[in-house]
Amino acid sequence: MRIGVISDTHGLLRPEAERRLAGVAHIIHAGDIGRPEIVDRLRLIAPVIAIRGNVDNATWANIYPDTDTVRLGDQTIHIVHDIHDLQLDPVSLGIGVVISGHSHRPLIETIDGVLYLNPGSAGPRRFSLPVTLATLDLSADGLRPLLHHLVGGTSS
Repeated sequence: MRIGVISDTHGLLRPEAERRLAGVAHIIHAGDIGRPEIVDRLRLIAPVIAIRGNVDNATWANIYPDTDTVRLGDQTIHIVHDIHDLQLDPVSLGIGVVISGHSHRPLIETIDGVLYLNPGSAGPRRFSLPVTLATLDLSADGLRPLLHHLVGGTSS
């Protein structure tokens, strides 16, 4: 199962992001959506699980939780916008993946058997940070996260 992971769109969903997400089974948006139309467009690709980020403070964003824990395939995934707001111990709760955003810095890191994935920012370029999203393959062989550079870059 392939999951699309996107964050910090800040109201901008690039056509390249939509193309990169085509074919995924689910999309996780880790906050700072920016406008409700972003999730509507993502839903045309696949079912969306989204949380609210710090810029999502308009009335439309009230339907989104601050954090969420979901089960996809055989993985339990916890989603939090800012990793510094993580208020649980993933290891003791059997959570295999923690997805965050906020920093605009893509990150793939495994600590104590838990995959920490920040897809970076897929929205407007900020400073000299890359414009990225991620995919996460869930299989019997394990987890395979992959970052995708959307503007003048490659997958890594």
